[in-house]
Amino acid sequence: MATVALTLDTFEKTILQEGTVFVDFWAGWCGPCMQFAPNYEAASEANPDLVFAKVDTEDQQQLAAAMNITSIPTIMAFKDGIGVFAQAGALPRPMLDELVSQVRALDMDEVRSDLARQEAEAAGAERAEA
Repeated sequence: MATVALTLDTFEKTILQEGTVFVDFWAGWCGPCMQFAPNYEAASEANPDLVFAKVDTEDQQQLAAAMNITSIPTIMAFKDGIGVFAQAGALPRPMLDELVSQVRALDMDEVRSDLARQEAEAAGAERAEA
């Protein structure tokens, strides 16, 4: 599957869908972005069951700002609507393949349980401060 271009209008719907979505925030003037692009495209083609999306930060400045993108390329991964990875910097192909494997292997019931525990702890800490 080829990469999909995301916009402010399509971003939320795409990342909230069931399954795995990788997002590459990039710009045409960014040398590391251009070097990373063939690796990202190859990973997309090697994993047709996953969504590989791209956000052109020059064209989608409001979206990049909303996602707090301060350095490009930035790679994010979402699984079943939950952000599970975010890192600035171009990944070499072996590291990108490893990231794909790790995200595939995530136990989302465990991730949801961890998130619920963290939220409960944060709420408890807020009550204790009040």
